[in-house]
Parts: sequence; structure tokens; C-alpha cells
Amino acid sequence: MISEEQIEKNRRYLQFLARTQLPNHLRNRVDPSDIVQQSMLQAHQAAGDFRGSSEGELMAWLRKIAAGVIAHTIRDQHRDRRDIFREQAIQQRLDQSSVFLANAFMATAPSPSAKIEKEELARSVAELVEQLPEMQRDAVILHYWQGTPLRELAEILNKSPSAVAGLLQRGLATLREQAGRKQLL
Repeated sequence: MISEEQIEKNRRYLQFLARTQLPNHLRNRVDPSDIVQQSMLQAHQAAGDFRGSSEGELMAWLRKIAAGVIAHTIRDQHRDRRDIFREQAIQQRLDQSSVFLANAFMATAPSPSAKIEKEELARSVAELVEQLPEMQRDAVILHYWQGTPLRELAEILNKSPSAVAGLLQRGLATLREQAGRKQLL
């Protein structure tokens, strides 16, 4: 059985996943912290059902819970126009986000210990992104994880394209600096 501390250790990781997977058009109606809170509540309630033994298995289990909460939230916001394919893709996107996080800083390696290292690295990078100032964090997530083009991102953030480019540049510089301090690079 997992402890509350083990679940709580992944809060920022879940926050990052919620921010990266919440569609732009829902950002004004749904706060990613609500998704995280619901995911954490469900994880605490189902802690006895967790059958894994590694940190990677715990993170995968939490991603699955978060995917369900996100799918439910999207479904609630679009009750009259439900898209089953979107719901099925959420878990895949969450898994890809986690892989992208790890691959951003580490070459792929086939060993089991490398897989554990990648999961830890994914959580560490998610924590670093969550610590960025709000505008930088949003710009980095929308551009690099959701693939929002610079011009569209400028409209979403109500900034000029050059201001958004500056946010992205400062955000990445801060991430590199913090990753260097934590020796993630």
C-alpha cells in the first residue's frame, strides 16, 4: 500500500500534466489545480488498490487517474457534444508528455534503472516548469507541450509575438539554469 506522502510527492507532476492536457478553450472555466485536487482525492481513496512497487508504476497509476479526471472534466464541459476519440487520446497524451519530459533531458536507455531515472527526471522537470512565473510557465507549456504556434499564443496570452518570444526565451533560460543547479543536465 502506498502512503499519503508518496502520493503527495507527485502533486507538482500532476499539476504539470493537468496544465499541459487541459484544452485552451477550457482554461477560463477550469483551473488545473481543481483537476489535481480531484486526482489526489481519488488516489488517496484508491490507495489500497495500487499494486505496483516502483516509483514509475506509481507515476503511471497517477497519470491514469488524472486522465480519467481530465476526460470527465472535458465531458462535463461539453455534455451535449461528447467526443469518445478525444477521451481515449487523453491517456496517450499524458503518457507522451511524461516521455517528452524525460527525453528532453536524457537519451533513451533500455535498462530498468534507466526507466526509473526517466520517471524521476520527468517529475523533476515538471516541478521546475511549475515553478516558473505564471506567464512564462503558460507560454512554455502552450508552445512546447501543446504545440501552439507563436502568433496564436500571443493572442491567447494577450501579448505581442515578440513579448511571447521573450517569455519563451526567459522561461527556457530559467529551466536550463534550474536544471543545472539540480544537476539534471
